[in-house]
Amino acid sequence: MEASPTFQNIPPDKQRRVLDEAQKEFAERGFLGASMNRLAARLGIAKGSIFKYFGSKEGLFAKVFDGAVEHFSGFLRKSRDETVGRPLAERLERLLVVGTDFVRTHPDIYRIYLKMLFNEDFPLRERFLGQVRALSARFLTPIIEQAKASGELPASLETPLAVFVLDAVLDRFVQSQAQSWMDTGLHLSLSDPETSRRAASRLAEMLAGGFRVG
Repeated sequence: MEASPTFQNIPPDKQRRVLDEAQKEFAERGFLGASMNRLAARLGIAKGSIFKYFGSKEGLFAKVFDGAVEHFSGFLRKSRDETVGRPLAERLERLLVVGTDFVRTHPDIYRIYLKMLFNEDFPLRERFLGQVRALSARFLTPIIEQAKASGELPASLETPLAVFVLDAVLDRFVQSQAQSWMDTGLHLSLSDPETSRRAASRLAEMLAGGFRVG
């Protein structure tokens, strides 16, 4: 989502503040509960300026969400590139740790994701969640393909199925740390990085071993 030229022409620090405050508003209230009046008051600007910048509440949310996806993409890219040529279990462990670290350091972004994930009435929900799943597949597919090419995984392994499993496990691993009711006895928490890392290591080994059998 591209903002209007008016928004693009204001100083970068002011652009960042508008988007940061909007992110907090959506994280705290969800899309339907977010108030452009309250956001304008937090920013000390006229509500009309927000609509001039983004066209609508939906346009503002799209800008915030697209920025969050781009930011997360950078974390995944760094993890992928740093582990090229490493064993599959090590690469998967790194993704589990990086995903958790991102949520730990960017809680508002993840709160928005969770609100959207569990609220079927969220406008543009399918588009945005599809964007997240596509991002995950884009980074996981080459990891599986490279493991197959190196002989670490059998050539017969169906890459889309492996990616589907990895995406589901990675998502649940992070969710279980952000929401205690989703933890099934692993005692994971965003406030306990060491326990999370140990679990990530064991889980990565389990996944890699299962794919070798498959």
